[in-house]
Amino acid sequence: MSRPLLSPLLVLAFASLAAMVLSVGTGSVNVSPGQVLAVLLGEGSNLQQTLVLELRLPRTLSAFATGGLLAVLAGLGGLLVSGSAFAGALLSTLMVFGLAHGTGSWTPSRLLLTGVVVAAGWGAVITLMLAVSPAQRLPGMLYWLMGDVSYARSPWPALGLLALVCVLVLPLGRSLNVLARGPMQAAALGVSVRPLEWMIYILASLLTATAVTMAGSIGFVGLVVPHMLRLVLGNDQRLILPACALAGGALLVLADTLARVVIAPEQLPVGVITALLGVPTFLYLLYRSR
Repeated sequence: MSRPLLSPLLVLAFASLAAMVLSVGTGSVNVSPGQVLAVLLGEGSNLQQTLVLELRLPRTLSAFATGGLLAVLAGLGGLLVSGSAFAGALLSTLMVFGLAHGTGSWTPSRLLLTGVVVAAGWGAVITLMLAVSPAQRLPGMLYWLMGDVSYARSPWPALGLLALVCVLVLPLGRSLNVLARGPMQAAALGVSVRPLEWMIYILASLLTATAVTMAGSIGFVGLVVPHMLRLVLGNDQRLILPACALAGGALLVLADTLARVVIAPEQLPVGVITALLGVPTFLYLLYRSR
């Protein structure tokens, strides 16, 4: 990767690392960066080791993985849950793009309206599930629907998937740059448009399903992060794709840290924080696009 592309990624990598150190050290009991490093090296008190290694570090890594998955192309628990989530995400993607195609080509307005209708339909199904579920399970279900990293399992499968997908899509950066100019021009320049589009749809469904399985429904990460980075870094997909993974992970780590401390000792769902940050940011982006 050329030096102009590598420099912003190094800055984002440093910002992501700083966000994770801040997240691990912040809470009802603060742990300094030096103490965090000591714990990672096998030192520190028993309380510090418990806070860092068993409670905060897995949650921080889960938040980073979830944010990166949602931002890269948009977003592993047990095999049945992950498979069902992937199937549902892929089915929703096929429905949106299939119904929005019509007799002509896809347009932003068709995709938007079809997505709103499909989301409303799935929202009705979720409401029905909440209505017939046992009362003792409703709080956990509601927190999951709002997005919550506190119940996330091991972050390593999601981090591994995030790294794997980044490695797979980086060589496609040039083809995606051409595709951004339109499918007809991309086809004229030798890009296999339809297979590339389907691969992106399937990967996006897989990443979204993994993120939702891990932390529930967290909005605006996949909308805000790529648009903000394009304003700063341009639209070169060779740079935007890895930058989205780093920036999305860092954003969700910071949002989860804020969710843990804003009304401590109580905790907010991280989806509430991302919505409060994402709505005004997205409205500002829409205002700029006029």
